[in-house]
Amino acid sequence: MSEGEQRTPAEQAQAAAAADEANAQATRVEGAARVEEVQRDVADAALRRAEEEREEAEEKLEKLSRKERKAKEKAEKEAAEALEARAKAQEAERQAHEAQRNAPSIAERPTPTSTASVTSPGVGSQSAPRAAAAAAAPGPQPSAAPAAPSTMERPEVLVGAAFAGAFLLARLIRAATSSDD
Repeated sequence: MSEGEQRTPAEQAQAAAAADEANAQATRVEGAARVEEVQRDVADAALRRAEEEREEAEEKLEKLSRKERKAKEKAEKEAAEALEARAKAQEAERQAHEAQRNAPSIAERPTPTSTASVTSPGVGSQSAPRAAAAAAAPGPQPSAAPAAPSTMERPEVLVGAAFAGAFLLARLIRAATSSDD
């Protein structure tokens, strides 16, 4: 149709409807494009978030493996120290038993001399009979030396055992309560 021709109202309405439909179609296409763009942005954000979470998980795993490695080394070191302390204690006990075996028995020890058993030079035929009898009487017998206490009853062994026990208890408490963050 040319410009000079006039359209009928039905043609004008049809042309207007076609223009409106074209605009609506363009709006729908533009909206769909925007929706796809937003979905792409959301997918990119989800991908970045997943990568960040993976990196964080790897860092945590590495940190945990370092802590685990440190804890294992610490436990091995403490176990070695405990074995060394046990070996020292066994060696000290062995030496104590050996010293006890090598110590002279009570019968082999020299008996202490009591001053009461020594007679004075003035006792003789001129002395009073009671003084002579007192001088001739045997002196008080020295009491037998008490038997050496067993290794576990000796004070230095008890003190050492108490110290070792307290030391190990302190190490265990420290290991249980320490946080290597």
